[in-house]
Amino acid sequence: MVRLRRPRSPATLLRRCLAAALAVGALVLALRPPPVPVAALPAGTPVVSAAADLPAGTVLTPDLLTTAELPAAAVPAGTTAEPAALGGRVLAAPLRAGEPVTDVRLLGPGLTALLPPGQVAAPVRLADLAVAGLAAAGDRVDVLATAPGAARAEVVAAGALVLAAPGDEDGLLVLAVEEAAAATLAAAATTATLTLSLPGAA
Repeated sequence: MVRLRRPRSPATLLRRCLAAALAVGALVLALRPPPVPVAALPAGTPVVSAAADLPAGTVLTPDLLTTAELPAAAVPAGTTAEPAALGGRVLAAPLRAGEPVTDVRLLGPGLTALLPPGQVAAPVRLADLAVAGLAAAGDRVDVLATAPGAARAEVVAAGALVLAAPGDEDGLLVLAVEEAAAATLAAAATTATLTLSLPGAA
């Protein structure tokens, strides 16, 4: 006589399948290699930066500044990590949002450190903002003054080195000139219209 085996119930089969799946999962986890620890990223160096686009002549206040972290190799010289250290300083050149504030962008010792021997820093405000936008730091320019009613302009500073240029925001330039030229520029600014020419390379 052949004895027929009673078929298993679907619930029993499901339990056994689940048990087998759990056993396989546990085996896979046990055989998986331990995770490789990720090296910690080097801490950034805090640097005070502009919180928004700032034109030359801006008096710096805490709400105009922010602190960003940069890799040490990317931190320019002449920066600070303390916004309070820049309170009340005046920008000699414009800054873009996020750009670090360096000493050469400020009126004061950082800017005058770039002066050639025997020269002084002279601020010059031009009447034509578009002309001011043509000059960039490091350029050599001639400053021309046109007195009221004059038929032609007169050169009042020749070959002046541009220390800082605001672009076309307010027409202010900071130039390196001899003391006598600085006095001439100051006098001309009170009565004449000032503009620039950019002489070609010698």
